[in-house]
Amino acid sequence: MTGQTITAPARVVTGEPGCGRTTFLARAVRAHRAGATVSMAAGLAVPDGGLRALLRAVEAADGTGPPPGAVPGPAVLLDALHAAAAHAPLLVCVDDAHLWDAPSRAVLGQAARRLRGTARVSLLLSVAGHRPVDPEFAGLPVIRLDPLAPAEAAALLDEVTGGDVDPAVRDDLVDAADGNPALLLAMARRLTPAQLRGHRRPPRPPADAALLTGLAGDCLTGLTDAGRDLLLRVAAALADTDGEEERVDVTLVSRDLRTAVPVPELLDSTDGTLRFHSDLVRRAVYEGATPERRRAAHRALAAALEADGFPGLGTLLHRARASATPPPGTADALAGAAAGPGPHGPRCAAYTRAAELAPDAARRAEWYTAAAEHALLAGRAHRARRLLDAARDHAVDRALRGRVELARGTTIRHDGPVDEARASLLLAARLLADADHPRAARTAALAAADAAWAAGDAAGCLQALPQGEDPAGGDAVPSAADYADGLRALLEGRFPAAALRLGRLVTDPETGDPPDVPETHLRAAAAALMLGDLPAARRAGTRALAADHGTGAGAAALAREYLAYTELRAGRHAVARTHAEEGLRAAHRTGRRNTAAHHHAALALAASVDSGLAEVSVHARAALAVARRHGLVQAATLAEWATARADLGHGRPREAADRLGPLVRPGPRRGHFAVWMSAVPCYVEAAVSAGRVDGGGRGDGGGRGDRGGREDGGDRRNGGDRRNGGGREGGRGQGAGEAAEVVAVVEEFARWAGFGADPQAPAQLLRCRALLAPPDRADALYRAALGLHDRAGGDFERARTELSYGKWLRRRRRLREARDRLGAALVGFERCGARAWAEQARAELRANGVSAGGRTGTAPGLSGLTPQQLRIARWVAEGATNREVALALSVSTRTVDYHLRKAFAALGVRSRVELARLVERAQPPPGGTGADGGTSGGRAEIDRAHP
Repeated sequence: MTGQTITAPARVVTGEPGCGRTTFLARAVRAHRAGATVSMAAGLAVPDGGLRALLRAVEAADGTGPPPGAVPGPAVLLDALHAAAAHAPLLVCVDDAHLWDAPSRAVLGQAARRLRGTARVSLLLSVAGHRPVDPEFAGLPVIRLDPLAPAEAAALLDEVTGGDVDPAVRDDLVDAADGNPALLLAMARRLTPAQLRGHRRPPRPPADAALLTGLAGDCLTGLTDAGRDLLLRVAAALADTDGEEERVDVTLVSRDLRTAVPVPELLDSTDGTLRFHSDLVRRAVYEGATPERRRAAHRALAAALEADGFPGLGTLLHRARASATPPPGTADALAGAAAGPGPHGPRCAAYTRAAELAPDAARRAEWYTAAAEHALLAGRAHRARRLLDAARDHAVDRALRGRVELARGTTIRHDGPVDEARASLLLAARLLADADHPRAARTAALAAADAAWAAGDAAGCLQALPQGEDPAGGDAVPSAADYADGLRALLEGRFPAAALRLGRLVTDPETGDPPDVPETHLRAAAAALMLGDLPAARRAGTRALAADHGTGAGAAALAREYLAYTELRAGRHAVARTHAEEGLRAAHRTGRRNTAAHHHAALALAASVDSGLAEVSVHARAALAVARRHGLVQAATLAEWATARADLGHGRPREAADRLGPLVRPGPRRGHFAVWMSAVPCYVEAAVSAGRVDGGGRGDGGGRGDRGGREDGGDRRNGGDRRNGGGREGGRGQGAGEAAEVVAVVEEFARWAGFGADPQAPAQLLRCRALLAPPDRADALYRAALGLHDRAGGDFERARTELSYGKWLRRRRRLREARDRLGAALVGFERCGARAWAEQARAELRANGVSAGGRTGTAPGLSGLTPQQLRIARWVAEGATNREVALALSVSTRTVDYHLRKAFAALGVRSRVELARLVERAQPPPGGTGADGGTSGGRAEIDRAHP
C-alpha cells in the first residue's frame, strides 16, 4: 500500500472495508510537497452537494471562486482546478466519493477523465471496494489496496503496541485479520495488556461476529430477506474452501428460492457464478447469521449438491454443518472423503470437523494431525500449529505421536525457531523408528538435519543424519541414503566421498528422467549446489518448479531459493533477483516465513551489486528480523555479507572489515559453516583497503615504498606505516595480529577452494593472495587469477579482479596497463549493473588521466583530484581537523597535509572555507557516496569512530 506511486492525473482508490483507503489518501497528501492540496470527506447527499462543497474547498485553496451564478458542471470544475493550480501543482483527494449525490458523481467523473495529460492537477477518488465501482468513475485507472502480507501485518501490530505483544498472540491476531488492517487493530484494541503479553487467555475467536459486522458497517443494511438468504448461502458455500475457491455457481445457491432474487451489489456476478467483492463482508455475513440460519443454508447447499449428483466431500461437509448433532458415522464419512484427492482447504475442514465429532482420543488425534498436514500444504502454518496442539492433547500410541511431532517439526521449520523444529523432528524420528516406520523415521531425521543446517549447527546436522541404506521399497531415485551419506562426508571434510555420493543425485536430462516429484528435484538441486555444479542446480531447480505447478505442495518457494543462490554464485544477479522476488511472494503465500528470510537475504546480495545502500539495508533488515528470532544462522550470515559487500562497493572498507571480521574468523561469532568462506574475498579486500593489512599487493592508496605508493598512501619508511595518534606501525601490535588472522583465513579459504564447490573460488583465492603478496609476486598472481576467471565465467568477479589489478598497476605508475585493466573492469561492472563498483572504476580511470564518462558525483573543479585527495577534501570541508582526518583514514597527519596542499593547488583555493563552499556544490550520488566511494558524511563518521 505504501509503495503505490501516483502517476496518472486521476485515479480511483478502492479496497474492502478497513483496508486503509483514508490512510492512503492522508499519506498522499503528506507526500505532496510541491504545491497545494485539497482534501474532502464525503459530500452531502443533496443535488450538487458534493460538487459545491468541492468548489468551495478549491476556492479556499486558491482565494478565488467560480463565476457568480455558475451552474456546476465539468467545465466549471476544471476551470476552478486549473486556476488553483496556476502557481503550484494541486492534489485533490475525495474520500468516499461513492457517497456523493449522483449529479456530483457524474460531474466529478467527467472532469476526472478530461484531466488526462494535465500535469499540474492530480485527483484521487476513494470508493468502497465491497461493491462495483460507480459507472460515473468507470474507465479511470484503479489503485486497489491489497491485504497486508503477514510480515506487514505483524510490523503494524508491533508499531501500535510498541512491540509489547506475545509472539503467539501476534500470530493469532495476524492469522485472524487475514490482511485487513482495521480488523487487526480492532482485535488488538479489545485485548487487555495482560492478554497482549500472553499472561491471560484472549477471547476466542479473535474476530467474532460483533467485530466483523461492526467493521462492515452499513454494507449489510437495506437488504431484503431473500437477498440476505442468497448472501448467506454464497458465504456458506465458500466457508470451508480456505480461499482456494472464490466463486460459486449461481444455480447451486438459488435453486429452491421461490422467486428470482436480484443479485445484491455485495456480490459480483460473472458467467453464472457469484463471489463477494470483499472477503471481510463475506465473513461478516456468515458469522453474523444466527446458528439456525447458518444450518439452514448448509442444508440447502447439501440438497442442491446431491440433486446434481455430487455426493462427495462438499456435500458431507454441508451435511455435517447442517445439524447441531450430526448422525452417527458422520466423522468416519468425512475422514474417508478427505483422504481422497481435492483442494487442501476443504480437506483440512473435513478432517477438523471429523476430529471434533470423533468418538475416541486416538481418532481425534489422527484427524487433527491430518487436518494440520493439509493446512500446512495450503500455506496456513499458524492454523497447522493450532491443530497440532490439539492433536498432542489426545495422541496415544508411539506411531501416532511420531506423526504428530513430524508434522509439528515440519511446520515450525517453515515458520518458527529451527532449534525447536529440530527437537520435534528428532523426537519424531525416534518414535517412528520404535513404531517400525523406517521410511517416515528417515524423513523426520533428514528434516531434522535440514533444520540444524539452517541453524548453522554442523554437529547437530551430523547427529541427525540417518545412517544405513534406504528401507526396503524406499525412496525413488535419487536415494535419500546418498544424500545423507554425501552430506555427512562433506561435513567431515571427506570431499572425494562427498562428491561421489552427492554426484549420484545430480541427474542429467540426457542420462535419466527422475520421478516428477518436487522433493526429488529439490534434493538434487541441494546436492548440485554443494558440489558447485551450477548448471545441474539450475536444471533441478526448474524441474522442481515444474513438478510443483498446481500441486499446492509449497515447493515453489524453496525451489526459487535454490535458483536464486545458483544465479548469485554464477554472477547473474538480475536473474537471481527475479527468482528471489517470485520466491518471496510464494513464501508469503504458503506461510513460509523462514524461506522468506532467505529470499530477502538473496535480494540483499543482488542489491549489493546493482543497487544502493538503502535497498540493501531494507532487505537485510527484513532477513535479519526473522533470522534472529528463529535462529536462521545461514540467512543471517548472507544478509550480513550483503551489507558488508555494499559497504565495500560504496568505498567504506572499514565498515565492511568490521562487519566481516567476526563472520570469517574462527570463534563463536563466525558465520554459517557453509557460507562464511564465500565472504572471505570481500574481507581480505576490505582489510587491505582499510590499511589493516600491509600487503605489498594492496590496491588502494596504501601502496609501499615507491613513488606511486607514496603519493597516494602517505609517508612510509622501512616498509612500515606510521599512524598518527594510533601509535601503530604496520606489522606490529594489533595490526600484526589482524594480518596473521587474515592470512590464516585465506589458508582456510584455500582448502575450501580446492574442493571445487564454488567455480569462482580458485580465482578469488589468487586475488586474495595478490592483495597480500609483495610487489614481485602480486603481478603474476593477478594474471593467473584472470586466467581462472576466463574458465569460471561471471562478469562481476572478473571485473573486481580487473579493478584491483588496475589499482595496483596505477600505484606503480604502469599507467597504460592500468588503463586497460580499469577500462575492462568498468565494462564488466556496467554489463552486470554494478553501479557503485563502476563508479570506483571511473574514479580510478580519472586519477589515471582518462575521462571515463558517466556520472561522477563531483563538481567540475573536484574531478581533477585523486581519490585520496578527494576523500581528504570532503573530510576537511565538513570541519574536520587534519588530525581527525588522519585518524579516520588511518594515515599520518603529514600525509593529510601533503594531500591537502595538493588539493588546494589543484582547485585554486586558499582557505578551508573556500574548499567547503566548493565541495558543497558537489552533488554526491544516491547513498551518500562520491565517485571515489568516499563518504559525504565525514565529520559524523569521525565522531562515531573516535568519540
